[in-house]
Amino acid sequence: MKNSSLANPVAAMMLALAGAPAAAVDSMALEVGSGDSTHMVRVALQWDMKERWLESGEWHLGSYWDAGLGYWRRDAAAGQNDDATEIGLTPVVRFQRNSLRGVYVEGGLGVHLLSRSRIGDKRLGTLVQFGSGVGVGMRFGDRGQYDLSYRYQHLSNAGIQRPNNGINFNQIRYRYQF
Repeated sequence: MKNSSLANPVAAMMLALAGAPAAAVDSMALEVGSGDSTHMVRVALQWDMKERWLESGEWHLGSYWDAGLGYWRRDAAAGQNDDATEIGLTPVVRFQRNSLRGVYVEGGLGVHLLSRSRIGDKRLGTLVQFGSGVGVGMRFGDRGQYDLSYRYQHLSNAGIQRPNNGINFNQIRYRYQF
């Protein structure tokens, strides 16, 4: 049996959050990606911060919190772990249209907790990883409720312990705004 000690309590937490009043959770996303010979899938919940900064003409800078639960898989030799679970929390800023429809660019920097610091021959050094990411996407639909984007994400332990190999993912993300 594979060790995924974080998966059950985290899944229960995510389900509890998804059952919260609709006003609390603003959207939900599904991400798939790969990089550094590792494949990943992640589900995430978002809470809009509701602030509009630097509003000018048709554009503004908005922000939201992103809480995610992910699963990574990598080919591994006998005796090595071939998967890991991660949870993360990231504040994200997004440059977008005031109508909340159309193209946007975004970026965030957050913290992730891994179930393992090694997956296959990839050594990440610590269970705590910092994730930075940038993305470009488009919101569409009557209310801008659909969101499709490409994201590049880098995770590493920021040098708090060796090794600090890090891992990079190219991701496609679908998000639905409630």
